[in-house]
Amino acid sequence: MINIGQFNTLNITKDTGMQLYLDGGSHGDILLADKQAPKEAKIGEPLKVFIYTGSDGELLATRKRPLVKMDGVAWLKVVSTGAAGAFLDWGLTKDLLVPFSEQDYELEENRYCLVKVYLDSQNRIAASTYLNHYISDEARYLKEGDEVSLIIAGKTDLGFKAVINENFWGVLYHNEVFQPLKEGQKLKGYIKKIREDQKIDLSLNKTGYTHVTPVTEQIIQRLKDNNGFLELSDKSSPEAINAAFGVSKKVFKHAIGSLYKERRITLTKTSISLNK
Repeated sequence: MINIGQFNTLNITKDTGMQLYLDGGSHGDILLADKQAPKEAKIGEPLKVFIYTGSDGELLATRKRPLVKMDGVAWLKVVSTGAAGAFLDWGLTKDLLVPFSEQDYELEENRYCLVKVYLDSQNRIAASTYLNHYISDEARYLKEGDEVSLIIAGKTDLGFKAVINENFWGVLYHNEVFQPLKEGQKLKGYIKKIREDQKIDLSLNKTGYTHVTPVTEQIIQRLKDNNGFLELSDKSSPEAINAAFGVSKKVFKHAIGSLYKERRITLTKTSISLNK
């Protein structure tokens, strides 16, 4: 079975010297569209390739790695527009089409857009900016505390809307974000809360006491590297704490509280000192 828009391992069936063909099963032979076939290629041997579709819907293969695969979400550049729609650079020779019917706003050349990749009714790979048609508001197969991949979709009154694992919507709240974020940015995050309506609140930091230990060791190491002294405390701003350790103020306070109870540090209103 051929998985369109994914990597497949197919056997080489024919080598004309100029072109290489792969066994596509019921789809017939599939052309390796790369200009140069691998020198080590031999008839009958397997080759890992990405399968995509040509202008007429024919299957093509490439050893190149695209910027996004089937059902994926990506921030891609518009390289041209035409009668069929807008074309995006996704890392392959043939650009990725966003049909006019799948544009919820006008796409302009040299601008970037966030798209979802799908297979159209004619089995051709295409992309859409109508993310709400493909991404769910409700959590499925997710639980609080899960580490997830995020793509920032845009800024809202509440914070930043983000795509979780390319399949779900979530929100990062303004008062819990202490670093610059921009549309299309990829980063790691965590499921902070799944609400009663199954919508998802996100965090860029692990939360809770079970995740404090790595931060405490980071603080101790930073103190050792800085002659046992840091101009930070539980009174410091969330921005200063995040800039120094990449965690929320809540996690930082848990960490220094733990170190203080263990008598490893001394705290003042403005600083931390390492106990000898």
